[in-house]
Amino acid sequence: MKEFLRLISYIKPYKRYAFLNVFFNVMTIVFSIFSLAMIIPFLKLIVGVESLVDNAPPFELFNKDTWMPNLYVYMSDMIQNTGPQRVLLIISIAIIILFFLKNLFRYMALYILAPLRNGVIRDLRNQIYSKIIRLNMGFFSNRKKGDIIARATNDVQDVEWTIMGSLEILFRDSITVVAFMATLFVINAKLTIIMLTVLPIAGFVIAKIAKSLRKKSLKALNMNGILMSYLDEGISGLRIIKAFNAVKYSENKFNNHNYNYSKVMISVFRREDLSAPISEFFGIIVMAVVLWYGGSLILKQEGTMDGPTFVFYITLFSQVIPSVKSFSSGYYRIQKGIASAQRIWELVDAHNPIVDKENALSKKQFESNIEYRDLHFSYEDDIILNHINLTIEKGKTIAIVGASGAGKSTLVDLLPRFYDPQEGSLMIDGINIKDIYINDLRSMMGIVNQESILFNDTIFNNIAFGKPEASEAEVIEAAKVANAHEFILQTPEGYQTLIGDRGSKLSGGQKQRISIARAVLKNPPIMILDEATSSLDTESERLVQLALENLMKNRTSIVIAHRLSTIKNADEIVVMDKGCIVEQGSHEVLLAQNGIYRKLHDLQSFAK
Repeated sequence: MKEFLRLISYIKPYKRYAFLNVFFNVMTIVFSIFSLAMIIPFLKLIVGVESLVDNAPPFELFNKDTWMPNLYVYMSDMIQNTGPQRVLLIISIAIIILFFLKNLFRYMALYILAPLRNGVIRDLRNQIYSKIIRLNMGFFSNRKKGDIIARATNDVQDVEWTIMGSLEILFRDSITVVAFMATLFVINAKLTIIMLTVLPIAGFVIAKIAKSLRKKSLKALNMNGILMSYLDEGISGLRIIKAFNAVKYSENKFNNHNYNYSKVMISVFRREDLSAPISEFFGIIVMAVVLWYGGSLILKQEGTMDGPTFVFYITLFSQVIPSVKSFSSGYYRIQKGIASAQRIWELVDAHNPIVDKENALSKKQFESNIEYRDLHFSYEDDIILNHINLTIEKGKTIAIVGASGAGKSTLVDLLPRFYDPQEGSLMIDGINIKDIYINDLRSMMGIVNQESILFNDTIFNNIAFGKPEASEAEVIEAAKVANAHEFILQTPEGYQTLIGDRGSKLSGGQKQRISIARAVLKNPPIMILDEATSSLDTESERLVQLALENLMKNRTSIVIAHRLSTIKNADEIVVMDKGCIVEQGSHEVLLAQNGIYRKLHDLQSFAK
């Protein structure tokens, strides 16, 4: 229940709409009761069971025994003055007016609920996305991307359809049941008490089934997350699936999981579909008890309830049954939606260790050096970096080389605090980076990765991604530095050309030069280049390498290199192996040492 209450807490900014919804629902119920109450005088007039009355006790609002006598006196006066047909017309018009007002307020209740319902879901989506883009990179290492997307889309949609869709039911039907039951109690307390004895049994049965529904729903949602992951892998790896003739294997893998997911969903739907029949069955049991007992009172002429009043009582009670029915259906949907809410809260409540320290320092400029001090980093039980000591002076170009898995990328990923080390420290100008505002720290760095990460937007917006206020002239100048201006002009709409998902309309070299232009425009003092040319052909590599040389001018650069030929002119080359720095020096010095660097160099020379 705490998940539901937490979700309801999102209503707080929209409490004005909630209060108005309650008010309109109350007015709907008031006019509903009064419109149904017109049955009594209508029947008495048509059937002629009531003689004309000329006196009645003084009317008292809180004394129900004075209501009908005074109404009969009023009707008697009208019949004597205008005739019964005129009174029948007035009653019919009154019924029309009352039902019109009832439905008007009912629509207003729904109208005012729409911004509340959608506003809550909008805020929830915003919070989820904000959390996802702020979580540290390690959070996503052991999680399937499809499952995270399912939580942010399908689960939120399920919450909207189930819990938020049930708000109208909760607000309206809870008030309806309470108001109608109170009215029934006023009409005949003894009969209403007998009726209420059956309802707890129905509530117990419904609660039992709803509890099992939530468990099944949670299982179904987790299975749906895996299904989304299979779909994402199928689309992303389509080229490999086809190349390795693995179409049938991938298809069977997806189909088998989809079959199991379908079986669970059948169970969920069957439990959910039980709500309406069960509530209706118990409603009919109560109706039968009311008809038997109330009819007995009239036949025996016991009590104060006559035939028309009993018809009104039955009519009023018949309006309660749909509300109880929809209320129980809403309860089932809420239980199903709570399973989605649990998965959403797991994401929203995920711990993010990469946050600004209290009383963090603001630092806008890089002045002297970057220093790794006895730094140790491990992921779970795997040691990635083992007691690293390294100093990078301002204005120098440092190249990091080594075999795959040596820890090169992790070494540079610690600098913008994508991760935090378990031991040791990382300093900029003698200040621990954990003491600097994250935004200030990252504003001092530009990153160009091996994989060009571009967005489904225009070339202009991709270049200006880190500086949205940039002018057209600044963007063009950055593109020229990155050797991208000429090919951009050849695209259909120049800088306003849409490049597709992940830049699918561009070649590898073009995408990389757009990434470099983005870094140039940011103009950071520290550049991180993570194997920026390793996946390119010779011609593209030449153009990108020239762009990188332009980019690194007058900057402190950290270059992760796969091709050693690209880093011969680096001020210092750091060789890593199994998470440790094993060699360090210039190209010539390292070759002379005849160690790991020399071996890597000779292997690449032989491969040529």
